[in-house]
Amino acid sequence: MIVPRWIQTRDDAAMVKAATQLFRSHFGEDPEGVWAAPGRVNVIGDHVDYAGGISIPFALKANTAVAIRRSGAPNYRVVSLAPGETEAARVDIPINEVGPGNPNSWAGYVVGAVWAAIEAGVIHCAEGLDMAIVSDVPVGSGLSSSAALECSAALGALELASGRKATDAERSALVDACIRAENEVVGASTGGLDQRASLYGEEGKALVIDFQSGNTELVPFDLSGHGLALLIADTNAPHALNDGQYASRRGVIDEVTAACDANTLREVDNAVARAAAWAKTEGKDVEVTCKRVKHVVEETDRTARAAQALQADDLVLFAKLMRDSHESLRDQYEVVTPELESVFQAVGERGSRMTGGGFGGSVITLVAEEEVEQVAEAITKAAEEKEFPEPTFMVATPGAGARRIA
Repeated sequence: MIVPRWIQTRDDAAMVKAATQLFRSHFGEDPEGVWAAPGRVNVIGDHVDYAGGISIPFALKANTAVAIRRSGAPNYRVVSLAPGETEAARVDIPINEVGPGNPNSWAGYVVGAVWAAIEAGVIHCAEGLDMAIVSDVPVGSGLSSSAALECSAALGALELASGRKATDAERSALVDACIRAENEVVGASTGGLDQRASLYGEEGKALVIDFQSGNTELVPFDLSGHGLALLIADTNAPHALNDGQYASRRGVIDEVTAACDANTLREVDNAVARAAAWAKTEGKDVEVTCKRVKHVVEETDRTARAAQALQADDLVLFAKLMRDSHESLRDQYEVVTPELESVFQAVGERGSRMTGGGFGGSVITLVAEEEVEQVAEAITKAAEEKEFPEPTFMVATPGAGARRIA
């Protein structure tokens, strides 16, 4: 008998308890506060944030919590207990050694976000911090455990330094700081989708993010009113965004945009034709270049239509657009792995798509509430037959964005 494995998440009180216990065990005293930030699921609109496109994510109820205390020392001491691990990892690093390329590890998301916020002037002084991190956001799942790390640490450091809640302007500045940490410190060429979702999410709502205008609009995302649930299937296949594959896709878009003397690809008229002409002149692969650009152009248009479908409460159209998105990510952007495709095929004709940067991670599917277990079993069986890693599952509903929880 096939029994699907489910990802467990904790409420705020349990996260506070776990983070505080970890802090005490390593630093011998209580933290000054605990902050949490969620992972996110992008419902549609992937690989368009860095091109001025549109995305529709929502914040998960799975969070990363960071317990923090100012130490008065000239260094950061960070300890982290990753999901499913029993041994905590620890990094101690002098404040003045944090910067581009250092530390190029999980700790770079944490101290790099604080460094970038100091560089931007949103945190006005550099001071030693002790930080203890616990998380329920699966690592490598395409649900942005990295943004949850960045946003919880940066928000906590800011609010400790200022002695008050962050303003809207400061949260906006933290988005940019967290992007900079990811791009410059860790070396992952991501856009700003993840950080915006983590910092601005609200319960019961998705965000329509227009990266060209900078506007973020909250829209209702009440699947249960339609008898539906959003099932996340984490393939548990190896997954990384700083190994060059993500950067190579973004590199094509950035080069075409620069060649057209534009700020973003979305500003470029007849982008596919102009990309073909550029590729031919530069000796690039014309077919590949056109496929990459075509995905970004069509995905942006598709997501705009998906936003209209949500406003019109048309989840039938929304589901079709999800499938179209997956097929474009598979055929034109070529970021869908066999494990991801296995899930997509196993769920049948439901609204389904890979989510996140690709090359591993998760697939999301709109499922009738009474069929959640059945669909999870079908996905697990398909993975078993293909000798893929056993997937794990979560039913996702929109949760709150980054905040102080103790």
